[in-house]
Amino acid sequence: MEDSRLRDLKGKEILITGGAGMIGSTIANLAVPLGAKVTILDAMLPLYGGNRFNLEEIKDDVVFIEGDVRDFELMKKVVVGKEIIFDLAAQVSYIDSITQPFLDLEINCGGHLNVLEACRLHNKEAKIIFSSSRFVYGSIEYNPVDEAHPFNCLSIYGIHKLTAEKYFAFYHRYYGIPTVIFRIANPFGPRQQMKHSRYGILNWFIKLALDGKQLTIYGEGEQIRDYIYVTDVADAMLTAAIDERLRHDVFNLGTGIGTTFKEMVRKVGFFLPNTKVVNTEWPKDSAFVETGDYISDISKLSRRLGWKPRVSLDEGVKKTISYYQKYKHKYW
Repeated sequence: MEDSRLRDLKGKEILITGGAGMIGSTIANLAVPLGAKVTILDAMLPLYGGNRFNLEEIKDDVVFIEGDVRDFELMKKVVVGKEIIFDLAAQVSYIDSITQPFLDLEINCGGHLNVLEACRLHNKEAKIIFSSSRFVYGSIEYNPVDEAHPFNCLSIYGIHKLTAEKYFAFYHRYYGIPTVIFRIANPFGPRQQMKHSRYGILNWFIKLALDGKQLTIYGEGEQIRDYIYVTDVADAMLTAAIDERLRHDVFNLGTGIGTTFKEMVRKVGFFLPNTKVVNTEWPKDSAFVETGDYISDISKLSRRLGWKPRVSLDEGVKKTISYYQKYKHKYW
């Protein structure tokens, strides 16, 4: 990443909700050395991504608040004085959203509404960056997927992410609060929780391979995904945050490159030889949430912000494996 491009972060008051998770902590680790004043808010819920070790290298340079976006009184306090808010707190499992819809509603809708209302009351000037998801598109009709693709949500998670997007659009339109929405493809990389499989599949496959366990591919492994390395996600969000021309917009955030499951698994196996791979039939309930192939059209993001991904899938997989080999005891 070109630090000079983000030099305007110096002195900025930044709040990151969900800031101890993979994406939030990566943003913090990039922003602090550039002189940003970062406050981390994370509920540290056991099944989610919050991990204090993610902030180990900058722990003396950030303010850490263990708190929940569902706590409106707290949010009214923590937004005060912040120039940029990365609103990343989330329940991130589309599977869990189906079995626990009200919890997903509380966090992925109510929590973000709290952030917006707190800003309306106490800090209308704060620029809010929101992490949405490719799951708002649901069943894919064409590839690459641009921002005008229909919304064919197949999960409660996708429905709630889309609802939150509409909150952000409304608060910009009605109250003038600057908001930028990113529909993230399949993020992976260091600092993701690795205790269960309901987050990113690529990281989970890396965990299994590191543990000497087999990797299971459904069907022939031809399903296509767009995998984006976490520093590229963070870089795009930081770039949007400091671009003063950008007051409201929605962007796809991926690499624009499609990779089949079997190719992704092959890359994991290349760096971790002797990894066993087996094919099996799709589960009976998979068709309900399987979106079909997905590749992000990132032309709008590249055009508006001059951004492009920098880390290839091979390089990202290699870096991720190296990270967890070194810090396995902090994540397993």
